[in-house]
Amino acid sequence: MSHAAPVHSLWTLAADPPREIPAPHIEYAQLAPTLIVLGVAVLGVLVEAFLPRRARYHAQLLLSVVGLTAAFAAVVALAAGGHAGEKARIAAMGAVAVDGPALFLQGTILLVSLIAVFTFAERRLDPAAHGNRVDSFAAQGSAVPGGEAEQAAVKAGFTTTEVFPLALFAVGGMLVFPAANDLLTLFVALEVFSLPLYVLCALARRQRLLSQESAVKYFLLGAFSSAFLLFGVALLYGYAGTVTYAGIAEVVSGTTRTVDPALASTMGNDALLLIGGALVLMGLLFKVGAVPFHMWTPDVYQGAPTPVTGFMAAATKVAGFGALLRLLYVVLPGMRWDWRPVMWGVAIVTMLLGAIVAVTQTDVKRLLAYSSIAHAGFILAGVIAASPDGVSSVLFYLAAYSFVTLGAFSVVTLVRDAGGEATHLSKWAGLGRRSPLVAAVFAVFLLAFAGIPLTSGFAGKFAVFKAAAQGGAGTLVIVGVLSSAIAAFFYVRVIVLMFFSEPKADGPTVAVPSALTSTAIAVGVAVTVVLGVAPQYFLDLAGQAGTFVR
Repeated sequence: MSHAAPVHSLWTLAADPPREIPAPHIEYAQLAPTLIVLGVAVLGVLVEAFLPRRARYHAQLLLSVVGLTAAFAAVVALAAGGHAGEKARIAAMGAVAVDGPALFLQGTILLVSLIAVFTFAERRLDPAAHGNRVDSFAAQGSAVPGGEAEQAAVKAGFTTTEVFPLALFAVGGMLVFPAANDLLTLFVALEVFSLPLYVLCALARRQRLLSQESAVKYFLLGAFSSAFLLFGVALLYGYAGTVTYAGIAEVVSGTTRTVDPALASTMGNDALLLIGGALVLMGLLFKVGAVPFHMWTPDVYQGAPTPVTGFMAAATKVAGFGALLRLLYVVLPGMRWDWRPVMWGVAIVTMLLGAIVAVTQTDVKRLLAYSSIAHAGFILAGVIAASPDGVSSVLFYLAAYSFVTLGAFSVVTLVRDAGGEATHLSKWAGLGRRSPLVAAVFAVFLLAFAGIPLTSGFAGKFAVFKAAAQGGAGTLVIVGVLSSAIAAFFYVRVIVLMFFSEPKADGPTVAVPSALTSTAIAVGVAVTVVLGVAPQYFLDLAGQAGTFVR
């Protein structure tokens, strides 16, 4: 009869009254920014399906601008309603945090994306093809480069308007990423914003093969990093018996009360915690382009259509660092002694490698890519500070940096020769004599990257280094200042090249943009100057937004 017992217990389990699954409780008002963006993205897909081709461009542009503006208004309303301070809480059944850092980063991402959409919509720069105005994107993304289908699409004057809903889906993922409050939400948000970016990188109108190569590299390396992240999530779940940030933090600090019997044997196993935490960190460091996970950055920045590069360089950094801050400050504060030495090493190598390798670059987009790697190192210095000042300085730096980056890539789209954008540095020689205004604007962005006083870059670097020094990372500040000095060399070199070299006879022309790109560049310059000359209000804003809800 000994075999009957397990069967018997199974029968009694099956006969229990069915348990009710509680309906999820979703705070729609607090999740409004994300829901608006994703809703508009879905509408954009419907526009692609049902509107005639000639009406799509204007409809998509209008939809995107209205959607992003409405989402930004929702963020401001939440912040004004106290959700950045005393009303901060965890929404959506513990999946998403609505607090100061989340709202500040979401606001930054939405503003950056709004400006980026203007650069996506620019149609004045390329010469008209067969009497039709064209943008930076392939006439038909699915056509083989140079094939008959592509030639027919160009002749017919097709434009790829799907880029707008793709960008909006990416923005939707980016809004959830820094606010995610459990590891599964973090992973889903990562995929939601990465997959559209892989597609967008492959859609350049000129240099189609280079563009597709960059997308494949980004996709393969991104898939690896996502796999590492997911494996880390699994190990952390084995360690803590939960994927919520608060639950893992409780097990790390030893204050947990309930133990799932199925996980009792693995819970509290430090090897799982260390390896799992390291793998999740790897996934996030890949997204922000920190060394040694930076190899995709120069190739993807160079190959992707320039408006996409600008959008990606600005917005992905904001989302990635937001998620990194939340992970280190909410989940792993009890492991500070374990993660700080590792992050020290990553920050030092990232600053130095980004600055030193940038000196050897001959392509403007690759130069800006290595510059962005160096900046990832500077921002990591603020992350390592592990103090409230560290959080607010990182928030401020991200806001300042994203507008400078977007403005710089917008300027790059203007300098053109017969083959499209002239990104080789030798072509930029004498640009200051040929087009003083464009060269002057680019010089402002380069000086901001270099961290020269009276630009937003200086205010941001000063805040980050000050927080790091107060957090006991003085060595890091010294390395950061040295890296900044190396970096200043190649920024200044480009300025000298533009203003003090003779222009070549067959040099590139500077295209006259429409109001869209002009607005993007003007906003970039305005933010750079305002945050440089009068940063205090914005530093205070970042300071007020620097408290994570736990």
